[in-house]
Amino acid sequence: MKKQPYIEKINERNEKLRTFTSNVNVEELKWHRDRENRLVEVIEGDNWFIQFDNELPKPLIPGKQYIIPEGVYHRVIKGDSKLKIKINVI
Repeated sequence: MKKQPYIEKINERNEKLRTFTSNVNVEELKWHRDRENRLVEVIEGDNWFIQFDNELPKPLIPGKQYIIPEGVYHRVIKGDSKLKIKINVI
């Protein structure tokens, strides 16, 4: 099984809670796509970004939500702290 660049927990509402540590290796944050539409809420993180295919990076702002469409290539870009996000399938 491939090691992921984050720690994941699933809460009682079946939401994925992911934490990327501040010392994650940037080479582990690869371009990828998901098999379902996702709603991502940023819990905490400083200076992290999300980048979609053929777009400029956008800041990941705590308290804000982002939609990641099924099959769209994207990646996260490392910031200055740990990043905590909540993911729901929509």
